[in-house]
Amino acid sequence: MSNFIFNFPDIGEGLDEGTLLEIYVEVGQTIKAGDLLVNMETDKVTTDIPSPRAGKVVKVFGEIGDVIKVNTPLVELELADGESTGDAPTASAAADSDDEPAGVVGTLEIAGSDDVLPSSSERATSAPKAAGSKSLAVPKVRGIARDLSIDINRVTGTGPEGRVIIEDMQRYLQQKEQPAVQAATTTPASVIDYTDDEVTYQPLTQIRKSIARNMINSIHNAAHVTLFDDVEVSELIALRAKLKDAYAERGVRLTYLPFIIKAVVLALKQYPILNSRIEIDNNRVVQFNNYNIGIAIDTPDGLVVPVVRDADKLSIQEISRQVSDFNARAMERKLTMEDMKHGTFTISNFGAISGRYGTPIINYPQVGILGVGRIARQPVVKDDAVVPGYELGLSLTIDHRIVDGGDMARFTATVMNYLANPISLLME
Repeated sequence: MSNFIFNFPDIGEGLDEGTLLEIYVEVGQTIKAGDLLVNMETDKVTTDIPSPRAGKVVKVFGEIGDVIKVNTPLVELELADGESTGDAPTASAAADSDDEPAGVVGTLEIAGSDDVLPSSSERATSAPKAAGSKSLAVPKVRGIARDLSIDINRVTGTGPEGRVIIEDMQRYLQQKEQPAVQAATTTPASVIDYTDDEVTYQPLTQIRKSIARNMINSIHNAAHVTLFDDVEVSELIALRAKLKDAYAERGVRLTYLPFIIKAVVLALKQYPILNSRIEIDNNRVVQFNNYNIGIAIDTPDGLVVPVVRDADKLSIQEISRQVSDFNARAMERKLTMEDMKHGTFTISNFGAISGRYGTPIINYPQVGILGVGRIARQPVVKDDAVVPGYELGLSLTIDHRIVDGGDMARFTATVMNYLANPISLLME
């Protein structure tokens, strides 16, 4: 019999930690390969982590609510007879055999044969990086460093094994911007102690920390400019009213959002610069041939952005089904990492709650986001007469480094034209 230390795997998207929400196993319990060990809340989703090996649970590292770093111990197993401590198959290899462990999302990285936990090093910190050596970092962080023109090898990493994480980059930038000598005149707000009568503390969730990092990342890296406009949508309202009962009979709840998604896709085809990203270091613009539209969904845990893939190939009915599915799974915390990958443009429908206009922040490294406000009953001019109508507020934010004002205005006008004449969207 031999013991095996299973580390919290890197499940993709540059994650460096997760919060332990639920523990499915107990010490002494015998499990099979593929049995679920724990449920983790990561930056974007909650996900179950399966065991790569069969054996008996010797120890679970951490308690519910603890933050676990990627590549640090999660569970120790006493392996069953015939199990090896060598590398286990990845999720992709496991797909060909019923006896192999299941993956979380994509390829599941697991502990290898050298991952044995020394009794004295559970909380050991990484050794300082040697002068002149290269920094460790995930591709996402390296990409941010390139965009900010930062030599990542000059940044001190505080992540697992000295890895550079996003907070390290922000700290490095702040230090560069500060004067060489700065007197500490006030106590930082982060260390002020309050009495229990003055405040109520709420812990930051992984999703909320991710939102905070992404917002700062976007503001620092894109030149935000927002355009506001209104579109008269009486025909859209009438068309939805005419179709919604027929859609309901097919089990589809028809909202205005699928029409807006379709209008955005058709406008992106005419102005593909808004379906792009800029790579300064590579001296190029990357123009996407797929139209993958992220839809921002408000949940009790924070904002999530699942992606409607290849929206140009979907009908209004198909988009409606996918949007309804995303909404339901978002509220149940059942979205996967795969649901939120590869977006090329984002729509934020804040008007479903309140607000006519906003200044939506770009889902970096995308270059555009459309904020959709509420529909308001307004007097409008038709055929030189003032009549009752309905206007929808739109707020388009673009990255002005790559999108010019003219294309911004023309794109918005195209979206408005489709929404004002929605029957054309059904034909598409």
